[in-house]
Amino acid sequence: MGIQTPSVRKGLLQLIFSGSFMKRWNDKLRPVELIEVDKQAHKMIAAYALFILNSEQLSFEEKNDLAEEIILGGIFDYLYRLVITDIKPPVFYQIKSNPDHYRQLTKWVLGQIEPRVQPLGKDFWNKFCSYLEEPDDGTLGRRILSAAHIFASSWEFGLIKSINPGDMELKEIEDNFRDQMFKYRDINGMEDLIKGSQQGVSGLLNLCGRLRFQKRWSQTPRIPETSVLGHMFIVACFAYFFSMSVNACPCRRQNNFFAGLIHDLPELLTRDIISPVKKSVQTIGDLIKEYETYELEKRVFTLLRDSKYENLAHRLRYFLGSDGITEFDSTVVLNNKVVKVSWDELQNLYNENVYDPKDGYLLKVCDNLAAFIEAYTATRNGITNEQLQHAQWKIRNFYQNQPFLEGVHIGALLADFD
Repeated sequence: MGIQTPSVRKGLLQLIFSGSFMKRWNDKLRPVELIEVDKQAHKMIAAYALFILNSEQLSFEEKNDLAEEIILGGIFDYLYRLVITDIKPPVFYQIKSNPDHYRQLTKWVLGQIEPRVQPLGKDFWNKFCSYLEEPDDGTLGRRILSAAHIFASSWEFGLIKSINPGDMELKEIEDNFRDQMFKYRDINGMEDLIKGSQQGVSGLLNLCGRLRFQKRWSQTPRIPETSVLGHMFIVACFAYFFSMSVNACPCRRQNNFFAGLIHDLPELLTRDIISPVKKSVQTIGDLIKEYETYELEKRVFTLLRDSKYENLAHRLRYFLGSDGITEFDSTVVLNNKVVKVSWDELQNLYNENVYDPKDGYLLKVCDNLAAFIEAYTATRNGITNEQLQHAQWKIRNFYQNQPFLEGVHIGALLADFD
């Protein structure tokens, strides 16, 4: 038997999206609904920033290995969390402290998840199982993920703290967050996050956290509502899975995940402008892009002007595009210059780590898929209107006539959504 080629199926896409239903802190008074997929997005953006700050002295191969560990660990943690959603954190940590109890819980979790992720192949499944067998912070990648998790949860806690004055748990929760943050203060960047500065990486992550307040399809009722922040994480996961399906090299897989994770960052500055407005007149789309670029420089990259954040700013620019290149263009780096390439060129000529490939075309496919599932799910939940129906029809029709992506037919995948 040959090696199984990873494939992406309907069940996996819906599983990733299901975090949009999961409410957090649902035993506390909340100023807005806090949703699991939003927290995971914030966590992974924090993990990416910490990865950049802690990998500058590593070799090219060590950086790739660390990035892969962080991405897979983030996905594995999320999948695990989707199943144990009803277990409060203090109870889960008690279970985790008892190896036998944790092993029993993990065995059950794996049984729930296996049918959905099986099409991704044995290698992915074996890595998932191995990751859960060793739950401790034994590596830099694990410690970065744990630090990012504590930061994102603590950031949410800051939103609800002042409106729950009579809650007896708050002091214990706050003390635990403080102690956990200090546990990881040796990681580059964590001192900034502990201080809560409005500059540097702390300022950037505070801005990113606000994208959970910004709802997509703001003029269209939906169940569930989805935020720009959560959408970015969903697109990032989709991009990684499809990268596996087209046999993307490790660097391309990682770039696709991280690019998906921040691809809507400019919407901090312009809000979620719907596609018909962007495309109504060519000059309007160009004007919006020009404004986004200006505001990114003014309000985002100014936070990272300190020389110690130079590499982070450089990578964000690469993923978001500049000088006529957009986040949805496929790019490589040739002779230290970013060059736009076609899908075929990326797949057949530049699918190697040395070219630092980023798959903008695939990212756009995943962005459209996420939008389709948002509309499809709302319709299945009883929300029927012209905008949702038209969005589904438009995306189905477009991909029905598009060529395969190296064996991946998006039209056939969409056909599974009856």
